[in-house]
Amino acid sequence: MENLPILISLLFGLTEIGTIVWFYFASKSKTFLFIAIFWTILQIIIGLSGMYQNTEAMPPKMMLFGIFPALIFIGLTFLTEKGRVFIDQIDLKTLTYFHSIRIPVEIVLALLFYQGVVSVYMTFEGTNFDLLSGITAPLVAYLAFWKTEKKKTLLLWWNIICLLLLLNVVITAVFAFPSPFQKLAFEQPNIAVLYFPFNLLPTVIVPIVLFGHLVAIRQLTKRN
Repeated sequence: MENLPILISLLFGLTEIGTIVWFYFASKSKTFLFIAIFWTILQIIIGLSGMYQNTEAMPPKMMLFGIFPALIFIGLTFLTEKGRVFIDQIDLKTLTYFHSIRIPVEIVLALLFYQGVVSVYMTFEGTNFDLLSGITAPLVAYLAFWKTEKKKTLLLWWNIICLLLLLNVVITAVFAFPSPFQKLAFEQPNIAVLYFPFNLLPTVIVPIVLFGHLVAIRQLTKRN
């Protein structure tokens, strides 16, 4: 990974910071900001330690110490009263624009593919169509909140479709990741996420994007 152009790491670093800052503007929650920064620092330490590079562990350490805790925290947020209060006060318009962050994420993945450290399945040249979510986010946000009138049906279906696109990427990533679960991309697996800073993609950026869709779907389906 030392041979990667520094600009790729810099672009990804800016994308990581942008993800947290943009979601903070949507939530206006200092608690979220504190937790996100703490979790990011913890993942930086783990990434630099080389722990995730042990690809023979079962369950994979990336899942055990990176992905599963984030998913558990998301679940607890939806299951607790304080968590639901936090969810329901997040600004839906800003949250919709937030998903534009997926554009630089997809650019980074494409650049990493050309460097030989992620699978083609993780790019828009393969089976990753998540770029559509990022491109359509500002258009959908504009149309849905045009003249301050919120169009729930448009927002709900867009979030559901984009959530499915995200899940497609996540499932593909698991199968193309060097671990006992690997089923794809044996010639060029997703090794970039084993190293800092790219380990922050599955452990920080993806959980926040996932959380964003779940928040929107709850807000749009909740009875007044």
